[in-house]
Amino acid sequence: MTIASRRFTDTQSGPRSRLSLDGIWDFQLEGRERTTIPVPGPWQAHLTDLRAAAGVATYSRLVTVPQDWLGRQVIVHFGAVNYFAEVSVNGCPLGSHEGGYLPFEFVIPADMHGQELHLDVRVTLPSADAQAFPDFPFDEIPHGKQSWYGMLGGIWQSVWLECRCEAHIAHQGIRADLVTGDVTVDVELAAAFTGTMHVTLFDRKGTVAASAELAVDAETHASAELNIAKVEAWSLDDPALYRAVVELHQRDIVIDVAAENFGFRTFEARDGRFFLNGQPFYMRGALDQDYYPEGIYTPPSLEFLEDQARKSKELGLNLLRCHIKVPDPRYYDVADRFGLLVWTEIPNIQTFTEKSAQRLLDTMEGILRRDGNHPSIVIWTIINEDWGTRLVESTDQRLWLHNAYHWLKRKDPTRLVVDNSACVPNFHVVSDIDDYHYYASVPEMAREWADWVSAFAKRPNWSYSPNGDATRRGDEPLVVSEFGVWGLPHPEKLKRNDEEPFWFINGLEWDSEGATYPHGVEQRFRTYQFDKVFPSFGSFIEDTQWHQFNALKFEIEEMRRHASIQGYVITELTDLHWEANGLMDMERNPRAYHNRFHEINGDVVIVPRMQRYAVWAGSIASVELEISSGGKVLPAAELTWSIDGAAAGKMAVPAQDATTVHRLPALALSFAADMTGKRTSVQFSLAVAGKEIARNSVDISVYSARAKPTLSVFSAEPEIERYLAGLGYQLVNADKADVRVVSTLSQADIDAMEHGARYVTLADAAPLPFGNLRNDQPNWNYPTGGDRGQAMPQMRVTERNGTIWKGNWVTGFSWVKRTGVFDRLPGGPLNDLSFVGVNPNRVITGFRPIHFDGLVHAGTMAGWIHKPCATIAERRVGVGRIVATTFGLMREAPGADPVAATLLDCVIETAVG
Repeated sequence: MTIASRRFTDTQSGPRSRLSLDGIWDFQLEGRERTTIPVPGPWQAHLTDLRAAAGVATYSRLVTVPQDWLGRQVIVHFGAVNYFAEVSVNGCPLGSHEGGYLPFEFVIPADMHGQELHLDVRVTLPSADAQAFPDFPFDEIPHGKQSWYGMLGGIWQSVWLECRCEAHIAHQGIRADLVTGDVTVDVELAAAFTGTMHVTLFDRKGTVAASAELAVDAETHASAELNIAKVEAWSLDDPALYRAVVELHQRDIVIDVAAENFGFRTFEARDGRFFLNGQPFYMRGALDQDYYPEGIYTPPSLEFLEDQARKSKELGLNLLRCHIKVPDPRYYDVADRFGLLVWTEIPNIQTFTEKSAQRLLDTMEGILRRDGNHPSIVIWTIINEDWGTRLVESTDQRLWLHNAYHWLKRKDPTRLVVDNSACVPNFHVVSDIDDYHYYASVPEMAREWADWVSAFAKRPNWSYSPNGDATRRGDEPLVVSEFGVWGLPHPEKLKRNDEEPFWFINGLEWDSEGATYPHGVEQRFRTYQFDKVFPSFGSFIEDTQWHQFNALKFEIEEMRRHASIQGYVITELTDLHWEANGLMDMERNPRAYHNRFHEINGDVVIVPRMQRYAVWAGSIASVELEISSGGKVLPAAELTWSIDGAAAGKMAVPAQDATTVHRLPALALSFAADMTGKRTSVQFSLAVAGKEIARNSVDISVYSARAKPTLSVFSAEPEIERYLAGLGYQLVNADKADVRVVSTLSQADIDAMEHGARYVTLADAAPLPFGNLRNDQPNWNYPTGGDRGQAMPQMRVTERNGTIWKGNWVTGFSWVKRTGVFDRLPGGPLNDLSFVGVNPNRVITGFRPIHFDGLVHAGTMAGWIHKPCATIAERRVGVGRIVATTFGLMREAPGADPVAATLLDCVIETAVG
C-alpha cells in the first residue's frame, strides 16, 4: 500500500508551532478503488465518480513529528469533517468526533513522537438508510442544503499538527461593553496551570489599549477584567477591531500565547426597529448559501472571500444571512474586517427526534464556542421554514422551540434570536424578529406582491402561532427575510477548461417539470426559435438579468414604502448551482446591473410609483414619490428630476427622521402628442447641500396615439361587442366582418373557420370546461374519449396558478416578439411593469418547437428555458385562421390601458393576416 507523502507548510507562532497537513492524501471509499485526493474539500468536489456517493471512506497519509517538538504536547487538529470521524495513528485510535461543521483535535501520544506516523481518518457520511446508519441517519443529523444539492462528505476544512504545552490556552471568550469600555476575557485552560496570565488588548494600530496580569494557582479557568478609556466602535463604515493576546508565564518564560480579535458593538431590536451601536439600522441583506464553484463547501482562498465581501458592499448590502450552514471560520474574519453583519443559522435536520433535536443544540453550542467573539455576527436562527420540525401540528415541538429560544438567549444575550424563520404555512413561537418569506415574479405577480407586503406591514396575526402558545411582544422588527427572482448566468462565464460545471446536469431531481435543469439551455434557446425573438443568446441572458433587476427594484421599493418594515433579505447573494436567483453567478461574476443596484439597495431610497407604467402620447401621467430614509437622519434636501436626460424640475424635501417614509407631492408628467412609441426614463436625484445622496428612476412605455381602426368586427357576446365599439371598431354582421371576436369556440365557429372566417379568442377569463378553447366537446367515437388538446383548433389552455408557469419560485420569463404588427409595442422582448394590467392568468400549450417561429407571437418559459408556451398564438383552420390570447385585454375601460388596446389591435390585425 502506498501512502501519499508531501511537503507541507510549517508555521511558528511563539511557543506554538504548526505543521499544515493540507495537500494530497490517499483516499478510499469502501467498495471503490484507492486513489488520492486534495485536502481540504469534500470528496464529491474532487472525485467525479463520487459526486453522489455516501458511505465510509478512509483518508491516509504519513507524517513525522519534528524532532524539535519532542517533549511537548502534539495534537492533530481538524477544522471540520463531515460527518463522523474516527482518527487513528499507526493503528491506535486517538478518538472520534460526530458533527460535520465544527473543529476537533486529538493528542498524539508522546511515545509516537520523532517517528514516521501513519495517520488514518475514517469518515462516515450517512445516507438516509437508517438500517445502514442506525446511529445517525442522514435525516436526523444537521445537514442544511445537502438535501437539495447533494451530500458532502470528508475533510472539508484544514488539518494541521500543532505542538504546545500541556496547560495551554484552550479558548477565549470575550465580552466587550461599548458603553463602559469594559472588557472581560474568560480563558479556559486545557490543564491546571500555576503561574501568571498576561492579557493585553491592542487597538487597530497595534497600540496597547489595556493590559492586565493575574496570578493563577492550579486553575483551569481564569478571567481578566480590563477597561479601555476611549473605545472605537465596530461599525459598518468603520469596522474597528481589537485584539486580545493572552500569555501564560512560568518563571518569566512565556509557555503559551493565543490571540483573538473582537469588537465593541451592540445590536438591538426594540420599538419595532433595529439599532446598531444605538443608532437606527435598516437591514439590507442577502441570503448566502456559502457554496463555491469547485470546493462546493470549501472556499478556494481568503482572497476569494474578500472579493465576495467587496462586491457585496458595492451592491449596497449591509448583512449576509449565512443560510443553514456553518461556514469556514475565514468567512467571519472577512466580515469582521469589511464591516458586514452576519445572520447565522443552524444547519437543519429532516426528522425531529430526541437525538436530532439535541444535535441541533450541540451544533449551536459549538458555533458559540468557535465564533462567539466575532462582532459581525448579530443574529442566530434555530429553525428555517419549519424544516425538520412540525410546528403546525406538534405542540411538543413548539414547546421545544420555545425552550430552545430561551436556552440560546441565556447562552448569548448579546445577539438576537429567531426561533423559526417562517413561511406559509408555518410561523413563529417566540422570536426577537418577526420575519417571513414570500416569493413572487414581477411583473406577473406585481399586484399580489404589493398586496402581500401591505398586509405584512400591518403586523398580521398569521406570522405567529395561532395555538395560544406564542409569546409576542408586538414590537419585533418586521423583516421580509426571503424573496427574490431569477436572472440567468451566462454559461460561458461558468466554464472552466472549456467545460460546463458538473451541476449543469443536476436539477431534475428537484423539479419534476424540469425547469431547474441547466444543461442544453443554449440549444433549447435555438430549438424554440428564440433567436427570432432576441437578437442573440447573449442578449437574452443579459435581458433576464435586467428583468431580475427591475423585478427586485419593484419589490424593494414596495417594501420601502412601509415604515413598519425594517429590512429584507434578498434570495440570494450568488447563484447556487441551478438556483439562478443570485446577485452574482456561482463564479462571483457580477450581474449586468451590478453598478446600479446600490440605487435601490441603499440606506436612502427614492421610491417612484405610478398607477400604470404605460401612457398614451399626448397624455399626462402622475408619479407618486416617497423618500425612505433607512438608517439615516435626513436634513432638508432637494429633489431634481429629468426626462431622458433633460432637466425637468425640482422640489424641496423637508428633513426626516431615520427609518421613516415621507410622501412628496405627486408629479404630473406631460408626454407630447407627437411622440412615437418608445421607452422613456424619468431620473430622480436627491441631494443635500449639493451632494447627491440617492438616485433612482422609473421607466415608462409611451405609446403612439392610436389611429381609428379600419377593420370591421363581429361579436355575439355583448361585453366584447361593447368593448370593441368603445375602441372605435366598426361592428357588422358575422358574414361581413373581417374578424369575429369570441371568448370561447363552438363547433359552429370551427366550421366557419374551415370556410375562411378569421377569429380572435380572448381566453383570459371565460370558463373553459374542457381545458381548451372550446365550449363544447367533439363527439369522440372511442369509448374513453380523446385528447382534448386535439380538438380544433388544437390549443390547450392551462391556469398558471399551481403550475411552474406561476413563477413564484422558479421565475418565468414572459415575452412578446416585437416583429410585424407587434413592433409598435415599446421595449421588450421581455414583459415589463407596463404589462401589469394585462398579465395572463393562463397559458396556451400544444405547440411544438418549430411553431414558435411563426405561430407563437408571445409566451413564457420557466427557469432555464423549459416548458415554453404561448400567450398569443395562431393556427390555420381550413382556409381560415384563429388568433388566441390569454392576455387580459378587457379588464379596464376601452383605451384606458395602452398595452391592452394595442395588443388587441395587434391580435385582430394578425387574424386578418
